[in-house]
Amino acid sequence: MRAIWKGAITFGLVNVPIKVYSATEDHDVSLHQVHDKDGGRIRYERRCEVCGKVVEYAHIDKAYAEGQTTVVLTEDDLKSLPEERNKEIEVVEFVPSEQIDPIMFDRSYFLEPEKAATKAYALLRRTLEETDRTAIVQFSLRQKTRLGALRARGKVLMLQSLLWDDEVREADFDTLDADVRVSAQELEMSSSLVDNMETDFAPDKFSDEYQDQLKKLIAAKLEQGDKLDTAETFGEEGGGGADDAEVIDLMEALRQSVERNRAARKEPATKTPAKKTAAKESPAKKSATKKSTAKKSTAKKKAS
Repeated sequence: MRAIWKGAITFGLVNVPIKVYSATEDHDVSLHQVHDKDGGRIRYERRCEVCGKVVEYAHIDKAYAEGQTTVVLTEDDLKSLPEERNKEIEVVEFVPSEQIDPIMFDRSYFLEPEKAATKAYALLRRTLEETDRTAIVQFSLRQKTRLGALRARGKVLMLQSLLWDDEVREADFDTLDADVRVSAQELEMSSSLVDNMETDFAPDKFSDEYQDQLKKLIAAKLEQGDKLDTAETFGEEGGGGADDAEVIDLMEALRQSVERNRAARKEPATKTPAKKTAAKESPAKKSATKKSTAKKSTAKKKAS
């Protein structure tokens, strides 16, 4: 692993020098574009609109347009900003961990302490862990001021950059205002399905099926070339689109899901909740039943 940034965590008078490492990596197969006619590589050129020449990255600056005026900002200009020169991860407050909405999480980083700061690092990690608190921090990285969450993850301190509040959109759909009625029986059946599928999360049992299939496709193309038979390589799989699906009601879909899941787990099936029509008769029906019984009783007495 290679450190991408060096700085220090500061809270109060405590200073913990650290190195920052990316905690995640992209596993996608790298593809590039080619011309479908001759297979020639397609490249994007950074061409200047004034002189028409292709420009190398070393000679590219950034600019801001204001009407007819353009302000050019060089690399040295941007590095001169006070926040860009700041190498501190400043703790501004400690909050209960459950108060941070996961939608705000952006990128994740591991923090490694410098040798002289291992005790202060361990103390902060243990404190966050035992108090179940997350430190809200502010820092600058790659020409951006960022908000972050500093938390304990096993033996390491992890820094997760957070989106700013105005970067998180509100859900605004007309369907959210609809008055949807959910029956007690539907809720009971749905809860039964949740209980039946409940387990501990183990991320290592999941894999990126698309990337696995893409690697298999590339290997087959290398071996077979353009004569590739996808049905032979991957097997026949039904599309199963929405138009082909049988339309069934929600309760029946839930019931089938519960039974199918139980069968997969080889668990004994239990009776599904039945409609309690017999137990709960309407007042009108009860009244009609009583009158009918009374008439039959009177008729028997007259006959005798």
